[in-house]
Amino acid sequence: MKTENTKAQMRKGVLEYCILAILSKKDSYASDIIQKLKESKLIVVEGTLYPLLTRLKNAGYLTYRWEESTQGPPRKYYELTSPGKDFLSDLDASWQELVDSVDTLNKNL
Repeated sequence: MKTENTKAQMRKGVLEYCILAILSKKDSYASDIIQKLKESKLIVVEGTLYPLLTRLKNAGYLTYRWEESTQGPPRKYYELTSPGKDFLSDLDASWQELVDSVDTLNKNL
């Protein structure tokens, strides 16, 4: 089994969580979200990001607003909704449980 495939699947599994975490800090434009993910070495392209944003919006975890831009057309800025903040809080707890479980397993091998 190739390591790259497994790593890609692991990254894919945490992208929604990472997007919500980014938006919990400040409302963001899609390009800003992609840049933050790239800075964290979670390389994502627009074709991956937009379906995730749509899914999160349809679930009621995100909303968006249009803002005029001095450099081109208006931009869509995404922000967390109250249910989105609650969902992120649940994901934070789940993530910590997972990290603790893996750490415990590795220590006991």
